[in-house]
Amino acid sequence: MSYQLIKSLLFKLDPEISHNLTLSALNVAEKLGLLKSKPLNKPKTVMGINFHSPVGLAAGLDKNGDHIHALAALGFGFIEIGTITPRPQAGNPKPRLFRLPEKNAIINRMGFNNKGVDHLVEQVKKTNFKGVLGINIGKNADTPIENAVDDYLICMRKVYELASYITINISSPNTKNLRQLQQGSEFKPLLAALKNEQTVLNEKHERYVPLVVKIAPDLTEEEVKAIANVLLELEMDGVIATNTTVSREEVKGLPHGDEVGGLSGSPVLNQSTKVVEHLFAELGDRIPIIAAGGIMGAEDAKAKIKAGASLVQVYTGFIYRGPGLIAEITEAL
Repeated sequence: MSYQLIKSLLFKLDPEISHNLTLSALNVAEKLGLLKSKPLNKPKTVMGINFHSPVGLAAGLDKNGDHIHALAALGFGFIEIGTITPRPQAGNPKPRLFRLPEKNAIINRMGFNNKGVDHLVEQVKKTNFKGVLGINIGKNADTPIENAVDDYLICMRKVYELASYITINISSPNTKNLRQLQQGSEFKPLLAALKNEQTVLNEKHERYVPLVVKIAPDLTEEEVKAIANVLLELEMDGVIATNTTVSREEVKGLPHGDEVGGLSGSPVLNQSTKVVEHLFAELGDRIPIIAAGGIMGAEDAKAKIKAGASLVQVYTGFIYRGPGLIAEITEAL
C-alpha cells in the first residue's frame, strides 16, 4: 500500500489520534519484521559523532522514547526523541494539533506533553538502541522561569549516559515564557550552568556527550548574532535551527491558520534557512548547525546545507511525504 493512500486515510482522522495510531502501528510492524529499511550508507562525522547519514528525525514525534526502533527502521540516520521534562505533564488542552494541507503545514500547541524523564530513561534502556540518539530536554510548565535551569539539570543528569547528544529546547512557543530563555539575561547563565554540569558528568561517566541548543526562527539577524556569540564563548557543541514559528504571514485566511501554536512545514522554510545563514556567518565551521524547518524535499535539504548546515532533520515533511522523503534527501546529499 502506498504512503499517499495511507495518508489519505489517516488524514480523515483527528490529527492527534492519527499520530498515536500511526506510531502504534509502526511498533507492531517493526516487531513483525515488516520494516526493512536501513539508513543509506552516507556517513558523516559531526560533533565527534559518526552519523549513518545526515538525515535525522526531529524531536516531537516520539516524545517518550516509545518508538525508537520502529522509527529508526524507516531509514533515518539519527533519531531525536523528546522534548522530555522532569515530571510527567498532560500538555495543553485538546484540540492542540491542526493540519494545513494547502501549505503542507502543521500548527501544534502540544505543550511538552510527555510521561516524564524517568519513563523515557526506562524506554531507552529497554531498547538497547545502538544508533545515534539525541534526547531533547525542557522544563515543566509550572516551573517558574527563574528556576528553569533546575529542570534542565535534572533531565540532563538522568539522560546523559544514554544520549548521543542532548538538545536544550528553549524555543518552543507552547510553554509560557520559555522563549525568553534564548535571549536577554537568562540565556548565558543557563547554558553556562549546563556546560559546567557537562564537565562534571564527563568525568563521572568518562564519556563526552555534546550539548546542542535549539533556537526559534522568529529572531532578527542581530538576535541570531548575539546568540552565536554566546555559543562561541561557552563552546557549545552544536545548534539546531530552527523550531516552529509563531508567524502566520504564510497561512493567512486558511482553515486553522489563526490557531495559536507553533507553525511547521513549508511556510517556515525560508525563515528557518535565513537563520541558518545568519548563524553560519558568525559560527563558520567552529560550531556545527543542524537544520530543521520546512524540509519537504531534496532541494529544500540541499538549500539548508548550502546555507551552512552540517545535518538536517525532518518532521512535518515526513508526515506529508512519508518514508520516501528520507531516501530522497539522503541520496541527494
